[in-house]
Amino acid sequence: MGRAKKQIEKKKKKVEKLKAQTASGSATVARNKKAGFDFKLGKDIIAGIVLHGSEVKSLRLGNAQMKGAFAKIIDGEVFLFNCNIAEYSHANIFNHQPDRVRKLLLNRIEIERLEHELGTTNQTLVASKLFFKSNRAKVLLHLAEGKNKGDKRETLKKRQQNMDIKRAIKDY
Repeated sequence: MGRAKKQIEKKKKKVEKLKAQTASGSATVARNKKAGFDFKLGKDIIAGIVLHGSEVKSLRLGNAQMKGAFAKIIDGEVFLFNCNIAEYSHANIFNHQPDRVRKLLLNRIEIERLEHELGTTNQTLVASKLFFKSNRAKVLLHLAEGKNKGDKRETLKKRQQNMDIKRAIKDY
């Protein structure tokens, strides 16, 4: 009996920790890891996202990929492309399309400001993170400029130097 009680308590702690993370807004569902490597990330914008019920349940399970995710402004509305949210396994005929284009929720003033900045500079909107904040799904967008090959090599060199420093400190 003692072993079973310990396992139950462990599961309860895990669930409580997950609920606390979701309530505090630090529950990250998916990241676009290549965004920082391929782009110089600038100003960040947090936007809500329009989802179906099965998409939300799938996100809560962490079934999302943001590789190559970006946003575009079309007819005064912002849309998210290349964000893949896997189908929810328990949804039947009412399941969603995994790779559909999703609408983002921003104020009219923010959209106009973004439209102006994108029109005057050589920047794009890159999605870097998908997370829950107060039980609402949010997307972290960045105004970003593309890196050239030399910049990417510099990033790799810095990353390698940091890893070497950490190894040396660990061995010391």
